[in-house]
Amino acid sequence: MSLRVTPRFSRPTTLRTRAAVMAAGLGASVALGAGVAAAVDTTAASNASTVASAVQAQAEAQAKAAKAAKAAKVAKAQAAANAKKATTAKKAAVTKKAASWVDPVKGYTLTASFAQNGGMWAHKHSGQDFAVPVGTNVVAAHGGTVVKAGPNGAGDGPAYGNAIVIKHGNGTYSQYAHLSRVDVRVGQVVATGQHIAKSGNTGNSSGPHLHFEIRTTPNYGSAIDPVAFLRSKGVTV
Repeated sequence: MSLRVTPRFSRPTTLRTRAAVMAAGLGASVALGAGVAAAVDTTAASNASTVASAVQAQAEAQAKAAKAAKAAKVAKAQAAANAKKATTAKKAAVTKKAASWVDPVKGYTLTASFAQNGGMWAHKHSGQDFAVPVGTNVVAAHGGTVVKAGPNGAGDGPAYGNAIVIKHGNGTYSQYAHLSRVDVRVGQVVATGQHIAKSGNTGNSSGPHLHFEIRTTPNYGSAIDPVAFLRSKGVTV
């Protein structure tokens, strides 16, 4: 009869093997978990960065839009101010033009002056003579209404030849005489510098010229010094 021999270390060996396998599996799980955690952390960081970039981009876009809107508002206000300034300047220019006085003719030479004595006149000279060629453009020295126009001095006598008298808003009158042609009618409203006639040599005249008067009434005998008057209005005569 033989003896049964049973290995004494078979069970501990199996246990150790199982423990090693379990340890290896646990290590792999830990390593895998760490990898997953790292991947999650990286993704979260990437998402956070993307969100932050989007927020910043939106903020910059809003700031840019606000800046553009402000610039547009300022530009609009400036344009409105410039338009108002231009309108004011235009109105001022129109008002100034309406209020201004001008020479009745251009390219003249002053000859017989106001209150000058001489054999040409029964009394002292009642106006200022502007020597110019026949046919020179004659304009209204100031805006107003024509109250006299025509031959025979427009009612002031044949010595004046063809003549015109204009009433002005400031209570004065201007007279233009010795004209070759009258181009306005009684009652017509004329502007400063508007054409009214052509100069000539009609009536009691020693040569082509415009006889110009400033009066306090529409009639002969109320004349004042026209050169001094024009100069007081800023006209260089």
